[in-house]
Order: sequence, then C-alpha cells, then structure tokens
Amino acid sequence: MKKIFVLACLLMPVFLIFLLSCNNSNKKPGDAVLTSTDCNCESDWFPHNQTPAPPEGIGSPFDTSSTTNCIFHQWSWQKFLWLTKPLASGNALFEDSMILVDNQMEPVTPVNGIALVLEDIGQAGSGGILQSNPAFTTSNRSDTVYYSIYISPVLQKAADSIKQLLSNDTSLVNNDLTFPVGSLELKVSWIDISSLPAGEVKNYHTSEAIIKSSGKKITVALLGMHVVGVVINHPEFIWATFEHKGMAPLYDWKSTTTQDVPVTSAGEKLFFKKGDSATWQDLEWNPANPGPKNVFTVYPFGVPRTASDSFMLTSQSEPINYNNIQGLNACVNAGLDDVWKNYFYNGSLWINTDGLTPQQQADTINALQGNIGNAAPGSIARGSLAAFNITMETFAQDFNQIPLHQMAAGDLTNCFSCHNAPSNIKIGGISHTASSPLYLSHIFRSYLSISSGLSVKEVEQIRVKDFVDMLKKRRAVK
Repeated sequence: MKKIFVLACLLMPVFLIFLLSCNNSNKKPGDAVLTSTDCNCESDWFPHNQTPAPPEGIGSPFDTSSTTNCIFHQWSWQKFLWLTKPLASGNALFEDSMILVDNQMEPVTPVNGIALVLEDIGQAGSGGILQSNPAFTTSNRSDTVYYSIYISPVLQKAADSIKQLLSNDTSLVNNDLTFPVGSLELKVSWIDISSLPAGEVKNYHTSEAIIKSSGKKITVALLGMHVVGVVINHPEFIWATFEHKGMAPLYDWKSTTTQDVPVTSAGEKLFFKKGDSATWQDLEWNPANPGPKNVFTVYPFGVPRTASDSFMLTSQSEPINYNNIQGLNACVNAGLDDVWKNYFYNGSLWINTDGLTPQQQADTINALQGNIGNAAPGSIARGSLAAFNITMETFAQDFNQIPLHQMAAGDLTNCFSCHNAPSNIKIGGISHTASSPLYLSHIFRSYLSISSGLSVKEVEQIRVKDFVDMLKKRRAVK
C-alpha cells in the first residue's frame, strides 16, 4: 500500500475537491444539526419543495467518534427528499442537477432534446431482466424495467482527477484513496406507463424518455432509486434504497416454521399475478426462461428474519434498526402531500467506523476485501444487512439458492457483496488485480478501463470477471 506522503503532491487536486465538498465548513466539529431525540423526520424537511440538503461534512452528525443508527436513516430520507424536490421546470432536482451517465461513467448525450436516454435492462449481479405482470393492466401488456445512473458533480470531478493520477502512474492502482464528501451515485428504475392502469399513473413520478435501441419516445414512471453517498467518516458510502409502494407482495415469515410457505397476492400487482403462487425458486434468474415472473420481497426494509418472524442474529442489533426505518417512513408520509408520498424507504447499509481516523477507515475497507458486507455477529456491517430493491436486485435476494427458512447470516446478500475493494481493472493496456476504497464504485472501475481505450464489451467482460471472482470467494468461505 502506498503511503499517504508519497501521494500527497500528486493528489492536490483531489484534496482541494475534498475541502470544497465538505459542507457546513463554518461549523465546529460536534455542532448539533439534527436535534431529534427520537428517530423522526425534521420539520424543515417540509414542504417538500423547500427540503434542504442533509448535513454531511464538518459539523454534521457524522463528524463524531460515536454515531447512532438513526442518523444514517435520517440522512437517507432527507437526501432522497432533497433529490426529488420539485423544481419550477417540472422536473425533480436530481433530473436537472445531477449528471446522467452510462455504466462507464461517461455522460449520456440527450436525444432530440430529451435528457433521459434509456438503454440498460440487465440487473446487477444476476443479469436478470424484470418484466411487469401483463394482467396489471386491461391491455394485457408487459413491459421491461430500464435503469439509469446519475452522479454528482463532486464525484465527477474527483473521478477525473483520480483517473489522471492512476493513468500517469499505474503503480498506484493499489491505494488507500477515498472519494470526497458529497460524492453521490443514483441508480433509478423506470417502466413505460403503459404497464400501469391509467388511473394509477398519477401516483408515480413520470418523465419523458428515449429508448436508445429504437429511438422511440415514451413516458416512463419511476419505480425505485438507490441513493449512494459519501459523508464524513464513511468513505464506503451509505447505500440507501427507495421503492414505490405495493409493487410486489411480502414473504410471510410469521407463518414460516420448518418449511417455506408459498407467496400469493389477493390482487394484481405490477410484478405479481393474482391467483398465482411463488417460492424461492422464482427468485432465481433463468435466461432460458425469460418473461414476466412472480417476484416478492423476502426481507422488508432489508432486515433479515427467521421462522416465526423473529429477527435473525446478525451484526446489527434489532429491532432498533427496523423500528427507526418504520418510524421515519410514517413520519415522512405524514409530511408529504405530493406524488412522492407513494414511495417508501427500504433501508440502508454502511459499516461501523466509529473512532477510526480517515487513514484507518481506508485501511479497514482494503483489509476486509470482499468480506466488508459480512452480516455475522461481530462483523462491522450495519443497517439493513439484506438491503435490496425489488426492481434492481430482484433475483439476488437468495443468492445461495436455498429455501428461505434455512437462510442464516452467512447466506445474506447486500450491496457490499459486490461493491468492495478488490477489482480487476485495465489501464494502459495492462490488467491489474487491485484494491482500493475507490473501487466500491463499479462505474468508476469501468471509467478507468474505458478511458484506457477498452471497448464497452471488454469492460463488461471485466465486470463479469469481478462478479465470478466474488462468487468463487463466497463459496470458498461457505
């Protein structure tokens, strides 16, 4: 690992970005910002068109050696509300202020004046393609879910500076660098509004989009959003996720004993057909049998359960984490009066860095390698240890492909299962097996490789190799 001293001069642009990105710089460390004694939303979050950005840097609730579970959930909700704040343009803030990029972190060029250009349909990890229930509409139409990615200007500037650094000196590909406070990635899922009952469209945030493959202009509804951001003392990012309400049924843990129970739905849902039943096998993606699937949520709020609806023993104490999410959802729902009232927070994931210096935080991420998301008791993963989004990790909820009642902490999958320090990257025509906190960002990994002249196909092959390597290590541990 290169010493900080060696990198100091080379990283001056990145350091300046870090300083500029630390908000509340006029506050002293430890100054209180969120003052709730209970885990509630704050009054200044409403009305929604005035939601301020959450404090993240010096003087924020994270600028301490002892954090609470609540502040991570408060940050997640406030960040989402700020990003979805309605603007005079008719767009949400993220649509006008964030940068739409592709899987290689390259900006997406608008088509015919329309900014949202959709291409990706494959889910991360499984490669699965999610399609809607045709019986959800009278037209008997099934549509495919598309995905878009947005980044903050802070992340874009940092990525450019670090890419230049590593391109100039590939000996630095193994490093302890981290992205600055304010770095943000969003992943958003969309579907053609034709897949929704006409009377339901008003309950979704919608946008005009171009389907890249056909050039067709359609109106799409927002289904879900990952909000992934860096705050002070948490270079691993906080991984938060949000969904539209009621898209799929929940697994019934209360009725589960020594066997799984089939999942059913009393009514038609976007991703589940009334009268059908589904089991854990329906959460496996089979490319030989594509088409609409009946899918369901295994762990509400990403909080692991066991038979008889007990909380699974993990590295996160419960029920405080579950209760904080549930309480904030109710609080925000009561404060909203716009379309975003129809969305909910499904939890977030982070690691415990309390008491660690920035250098120790980076070293910890590198040392844990692919084990950073380990949910076993005694590990440092915190929050929703089975964090997922029904529209994005649909087929990754049961990664080990076993009956749900047999699942234990070692079987859980979360964001860190794939997003961790080890990476296969190619710079200057040379392949490197490297490690860095930076590589938790998959699109940054790809940005390094695409900037070295690789084709999109070659970059995707590297991405697949990363995934296969992760699976091999996971199975070796088990």
